[in-house]
Amino acid sequence: MGEIASYVELYKSGELARRADTAWEILNACTLCPHDCLIDRRTSKRSFCYSGMTAKVASYVLHKWEEPPITGTRGAGTIFFSNCTLKCTYCQNFSLSQQSHGKEVSNERLAEMMLELQERGAHNIDLVTPTHYVPQILKALVIAAGRGLTIPMVYNTSGYENLHVIKLLDGVVDIYLPDAKYADDEAAWNTSRARQYVKNNRETLKEMYRQVGDLVLDEEGIAVRGLIIRHLVMPNDQAQTYEVLKWIAQEIGPTVSISVMDQYFPAYKALKDPLLSRKPTWEEYEVGLNAIEEFGFENGWTQDHITDDEMMEEEIMEKYAAKIDPNI
Repeated sequence: MGEIASYVELYKSGELARRADTAWEILNACTLCPHDCLIDRRTSKRSFCYSGMTAKVASYVLHKWEEPPITGTRGAGTIFFSNCTLKCTYCQNFSLSQQSHGKEVSNERLAEMMLELQERGAHNIDLVTPTHYVPQILKALVIAAGRGLTIPMVYNTSGYENLHVIKLLDGVVDIYLPDAKYADDEAAWNTSRARQYVKNNRETLKEMYRQVGDLVLDEEGIAVRGLIIRHLVMPNDQAQTYEVLKWIAQEIGPTVSISVMDQYFPAYKALKDPLLSRKPTWEEYEVGLNAIEEFGFENGWTQDHITDDEMMEEEIMEKYAAKIDPNI
């Protein structure tokens, strides 16, 4: 199959440019995420995500800590975007997502970043927290594809998406890497300020799966297409791990790739929350492991459970959290 991304044909036909123009119009009254702010982002940054007309980037790097088929042997070409459509009280990257650290970049510069990452050997372009910048990303992709970008596009998201935006990405995104954070809207609101997270997450997960299907690997074991769903186990069952995995198995199917993560720790505001102020126990993480077996999931990844003695918070931050690049 090779690594030629699906958006290349869309670029050649002119469809990619048309999609970019359609997405750009959304900025006039923004509905890029389910908050549906209807803010004119051409003139204002008063939206929930505090973002305007220009994409803001914290760093772009060869990243070695995604799932193995994304990281591969050379690394994912990861672009960490600033700001977010959620307000997670436990976010490890809160300086980017909540405090807006980063630098505004033109669509031209964003395209240059993609091309530079390809030149450096990245297996893919890994867009982290991209939802609120879909129009800018599509405009940049038109430029980059015209200059020779061909590696797969990864859409690495919290899973809080609007269906009409995900449909715009059909044939543009090769690999979807969304979270399925919660099975309960009250928990989603209390910890992430997301209304109707469950409904929006589930309908867009189904659409992502319709577009790209199960994970496809090349001869070297590198992902070229497909869906990987992530789920972060949280203390006191705040993520409803069993229910999330049950729904995925029943509504999408046990062949979809699952990544059950255990690197939660009480970052940002979580230290003041009695339900979130500690790491998950082994027993809490084991719920996810048992659910994987019970529901017959065939593909995916789990992690050796991290204890306080094995890895301190600073070490987890060093491994998983994004760094701010002053040289963008």
